[in-house]
Amino acid sequence: MKNILTIIFRLTVACLLAGLVMGTAFILTNKAKKHNIHVNEQKVMLSLLGYSEKNPAPESVAMHEVYRYLVGEGEALGMGYLLPLQDGTFSFVTIDLTGGFVGQTPVAISPEKAVEEGERTPAIAAAIGAEKSLRYADQTIVVTNDGKRMAYLLPGRFPGFKTFIGAMLALDPNFSILGLDIMEHEEDPGLGAEIDQEYFKNQFKGKPLETVKKLEVVKTPLPEEYRKGLETEKNGLDAEEVARIQEQYKDNDIYALTGATISSRSVTNGVKAMVKKFAYRLAILDRVLVEQHIAVPF
Repeated sequence: MKNILTIIFRLTVACLLAGLVMGTAFILTNKAKKHNIHVNEQKVMLSLLGYSEKNPAPESVAMHEVYRYLVGEGEALGMGYLLPLQDGTFSFVTIDLTGGFVGQTPVAISPEKAVEEGERTPAIAAAIGAEKSLRYADQTIVVTNDGKRMAYLLPGRFPGFKTFIGAMLALDPNFSILGLDIMEHEEDPGLGAEIDQEYFKNQFKGKPLETVKKLEVVKTPLPEEYRKGLETEKNGLDAEEVARIQEQYKDNDIYALTGATISSRSVTNGVKAMVKKFAYRLAILDRVLVEQHIAVPF
């Protein structure tokens, strides 16, 4: 009996130690994983804006993060935006579904904690009151240069052929596409997985809002000249030639990947929806900001 108790005791201690080691390892690796994801996102965002290690962004360029939420109160549903203000504080602006201003509430949170959903959402909930429901929707980064808007960065996810596709989209102030990058996907290797290749994702680059609104996928071969213009690093074309080719094809639909029309259409529809919805919502938000004299740094 004594031996049995000893064995049980030792097994229990061993399990506790193993759990402690695994828990510590998870905390450390998860923190490193989040850091690596953040670093990669920053690198992609700067790349879409045309910056790199050789051509770094000037100090006058700043990124302002805006977080959108769905807000419910009783049967009423609206949208809320956590906005940075010019004085360095944050405010939560609520707008109803007709675009009407509902209210503005100060949110006590630091910029460092605002980027963490686990810190941000409870802070907003405490500010607007427990009687309102709150659900995070998405994030937008407004990029300014010397205080003037120069671009919008839109992280997004949409359904792919298998699972979800994660993307990062850059728009200029007129909502023309500056660039697209695919952040994550599980499409088929050699087929749908080609969505992250330059000859596909660069097709979106330079397309104006009116073209994006009616963008479709065509199952005709990608013209060889266009392909060379899309694979700029591979073919070494100069900037002037790339700009000429981009201008020539900017109003064309998206040429489908061979054997992966569904994946091609998933990205095209996903990008189209992201741009259209963002342009519509931003027009409403900008109007509210002007009417309510809400001073934001963008």
